[in-house]
Amino acid sequence: MAAVLVDEAARARLVDRFGAELAEPWCDTLPELVARLSAKWGLEVREARPGNTGRTLLCTGPGGDVRVLKLTPDPEVARLEFTGLSAWAGCSRVVQILDADLDANAILLEGLVPGTELSGRDVPWAEIGELLDQLHAAEPRGELRRLAEGIEFIFALSERRRGESAAAEHMSAEVLAKGRERALELATSGPVTLIHGDLHPANVLDAGPGRGAVAIDPRPGLGDPALDAIDFVYVPMAAGGTLDDGIAALAPHVTDFDTDRVRAWCVAMAPLIALPSLRRGERTPFTDAVLELAR
Repeated sequence: MAAVLVDEAARARLVDRFGAELAEPWCDTLPELVARLSAKWGLEVREARPGNTGRTLLCTGPGGDVRVLKLTPDPEVARLEFTGLSAWAGCSRVVQILDADLDANAILLEGLVPGTELSGRDVPWAEIGELLDQLHAAEPRGELRRLAEGIEFIFALSERRRGESAAAEHMSAEVLAKGRERALELATSGPVTLIHGDLHPANVLDAGPGRGAVAIDPRPGLGDPALDAIDFVYVPMAAGGTLDDGIAALAPHVTDFDTDRVRAWCVAMAPLIALPSLRRGERTPFTDAVLELAR
């Protein structure tokens, strides 16, 4: 049975992210695009994975190996990911590019086996530390956005999503605005390196015993490397611990770990950490603790 390339849930997420004018025509013509790229690269599509900025297709390559076809309706999303991954070429803890067709907003990536997300699993802290060091040691290639631009975008998108969902009952516009102000202050100060920009446990996969934790799906930019640490610092807190527990677990494994800036980023981004659960109408001890930080 052929994989369903875009189901209704996936279409809705893309419309929410990009608007119907861009997303709907792209979804309608996706089968034709996938057929053309599959013929070009000798791919057999096995499975479609969910995503908020496009479609991720698990494929079998011409030699029977696993390959991943990344597609998006937004040329800038594709260009930025390609630019970041090109800078991380040769980094063992970042997924590697096999080919690309940026005219089609398409990137072909190596497949990671078993490819299991770190979400809900024990964090291999030493591997995450090595991952962060590799990310931030790379030299940027090509044009990348400054972190402040990305902060403005994500907070504007989050305010729209907050106001249109159940989150509005639990998080005020003022709390989100305070987070934005804090984040912009951090984004326009401190050190600047190439950053992943969306590093969290679901964007780190297990590539097997010989390789371990590998980052995928970057939203690369130029900014404070402390930002990339925060989602992992939050992991112990989500399990009933504290931010201090997360800092203590990660800090020994990261070169020049800046505890104060990591903590400040955790506070600034707290509204965004809580927002997904609140949009679903879910209140948990974790979301309450995060909202307390946000205030």
